Amino acid sequence: METTSVDLGFLETCESWKLTNKFFCSKVGGKPAWLELKNLPKPEELLCEQCKEPLGFLCQIYAPAEENENGFHRTLYVFVCLAAACNQSPEPTSRTMKVLRSQLPRRNEFYEYDPPDDSIESPAVKSPVPLCVVCGCRGPKLCSRCKAANYCGVSHQRFDWKANHKIACVEGELVEASCSKNALLLPQFDIITEAEEYEAKEKLSEEENAKRQMEELERLKQDGKAGTLDDLPEAELDKYSADQVEDKTFDKFKARIAVDPEQVLRYERGGKPLWLSPVFPKDIPGCSRCGSARKFEFQIMPQLLNHLGNDQLDWGTLVCYTCEASCNIEEYAEEFIFRQDVLNIDTVKK
Repeated sequence: METTSVDLGFLETCESWKLTNKFFCSKVGGKPAWLELKNLPKPEELLCEQCKEPLGFLCQIYAPAEENENGFHRTLYVFVCLAAACNQSPEPTSRTMKVLRSQLPRRNEFYEYDPPDDSIESPAVKSPVPLCVVCGCRGPKLCSRCKAANYCGVSHQRFDWKANHKIACVEGELVEASCSKNALLLPQFDIITEAEEYEAKEKLSEEENAKRQMEELERLKQDGKAGTLDDLPEAELDKYSADQVEDKTFDKFKARIAVDPEQVLRYERGGKPLWLSPVFPKDIPGCSRCGSARKFEFQIMPQLLNHLGNDQLDWGTLVCYTCEASCNIEEYAEEFIFRQDVLNIDTVKK
């Protein structure tokens, strides 16, 4: 086995206090551990563009940009729609999900210059911006009755009223639902990473590849299938060819992850995604802020779905591209995310 330039992410359970912003964590589920604490995304910036409901927090990846002193601390946040209808869209779309980038220099107004001792429990760094008691995002809407609970919008206020705030509001208490009791929060896990070890198969030369193809043709003739293929109309041959392309792409995907079947994340900034289908975006839009190209940084794997306990969610892989320069920002910058699914052959041809 050889170590590749890919870092693989795996899930572990740990104390919840270790998954706060103070410890610059990578994690799945719960509420976002915001990095920059003043310029949080506005509620309207975290709505599903399809159903207009608030997006749910999926995960965050702590990924410093060493080449940029203003990216000493750098975190990427992934949000997805939790509605079944939006996840069952017939075509991959980024309208139902978002990835945001936040970064800070080492010396900043929120965190100590040196990292905290992660063996000692300590509270998160509190945001001066009020947060929604349901999802942990910016909460500008205040309960007019008790003046104690903030919400990102009417949707989560109604949810909380039915869940527990109806009683708490009368008593004037603020009750925040835990991850285990809040149906809008995904179960929380720590993400640990380790370098991928993978032994790639030796690539065949053109001569060897041609020999393999001839051997395959001979096998088809012996099975009586070669003549059948020759007799097919061109449209059917195109379908056969596309089917083969998809099968090979998916087989390559399965073979690569079989070595580490529990991986939920593949990280390789500036590398290449591991595609499971031949249908993927040809042109990635550049950074809308500085104009730099966006490069692949990480992808969320389908194995994560097994840990979320949410039948509404569905994807093949979520592939994220970020600004190559990791340009300086004060707020949260939206990057590019693409949902790739395992497609049937009719969709592949379109």
